[in-house]
This record gives sequence, C-alpha cells and structure tokens, in this order.
Amino acid sequence: MIDFVPRFFLYLLVMAGVTYLVRLLPLLLVRHKIQSRFIRSFLYYVPYAVLSAMTFPAILYSTGNTVSAVVGCAVALLLSYFGKSLLAVSASAAGAVLVTELIMLVI
Repeated sequence: MIDFVPRFFLYLLVMAGVTYLVRLLPLLLVRHKIQSRFIRSFLYYVPYAVLSAMTFPAILYSTGNTVSAVVGCAVALLLSYFGKSLLAVSASAAGAVLVTELIMLVI
C-alpha cells in the first residue's frame, strides 16, 4: 500500500499535465480568429459528435433487452425532435422502456 501512494501521485501528475497541455496548445498555437468556414463548422460540431458517440452505445446496453432500449431511444428522439423539455423527454423514454419491458415480460 505504501508503494502505491507515490505511484498514484505520479500518474495523477502526468494526467494533469496531459490535460493541461491539450487545453493550452490551441491557445498558444492559434492566435487569430479561424477564417475557414469548414474548420469553424468542424470545430462547432465536434462536442456534439463526441457526446453522441459516448452516449449512444450506453443507451443500447442500459436496459435488460436491446428492443426496449431501441424503443426508449426512439421515443426520446421523437419527443426531442418536436422540442419537448429534457424532463419530458427523459421521463417519457424511461416510461417507454418500462412499458416495453413489462409487455415483453408478459409475452
């Protein structure tokens, strides 16, 4: 246990340094406003794409059955497309998953 503590702080220091560099390098390297519409558009959509890539697999494996997960995802996408609130979307998706699981349990 005693040997673990210095190694932990070394790993923590390396992770903090890497995280800091990733945030610092764009500030140091790009001094002017980016003029390219393609690059600006690409950088605008990167957070949404990363969040989607991290969230979508978790949606499919979050329930006991893939069918109920797909139903919940479809309900969430449909309600969010029509501009419903986050609370309404999440509650309706969870309700759809619950109803689907209960139907599949009976059948």
